[in-house]
Amino acid sequence: MEAQSPFTTLIEISNYQSTTGKKNLPGDFALWIFIFAEMLVFGVLFVAYAFTRAYHVELFNESQLTLSRTSGAINTLVLITSSYFVVNGVSAIKQGLSKQCGYWLIGAFLLGGIFIIIKILEFHAKYAADISMSTNAFYMFYLSLTFFHFMHVLMGMIILAFIIFKVLNDGYSAKDYVGVETGASFWHMVDFLWIILFPLVYIIR
Repeated sequence: MEAQSPFTTLIEISNYQSTTGKKNLPGDFALWIFIFAEMLVFGVLFVAYAFTRAYHVELFNESQLTLSRTSGAINTLVLITSSYFVVNGVSAIKQGLSKQCGYWLIGAFLLGGIFIIIKILEFHAKYAADISMSTNAFYMFYLSLTFFHFMHVLMGMIILAFIIFKVLNDGYSAKDYVGVETGASFWHMVDFLWIILFPLVYIIR
């Protein structure tokens, strides 16, 4: 089975065409409504963060130095790799390779678990340092944005778990894989949001 680029699905979102020649989004359209709504919410929060930062540059820069860029970078690599696994899982099921699809998705699920563990350690470090959302404006945004994303990763893992169970029990095939594409689309959204969140909160000064 030929491995695909981790960004293949993002390209498919723009270029995918059905057999009727009409452009469609991969997976269930109902979930795409939810995805677009969630991205809009995150977009508003990102803009609010940027505007608030503009008025408290020194505070944000000083507080930002307390974050672990190493942890953030590892989690970025973890999610990008998990998206690569998901892309290949979708490719496998389209070829009727259910077991291989399941294995790819299990890999993505485990990587999601690594992300969760690293974020829990980060949250615990801030809690141990007596840092909360009320400490200052930066930590308010940092904790709310990263925890909101954290919950989306958990949701994505739950979705992947259901798909893995079904795909390993031959619940999907080369002719019926909409559910796999749907879960993959949600997971790519989670990855995409972190790719924006990481530099915005951890790096940009």
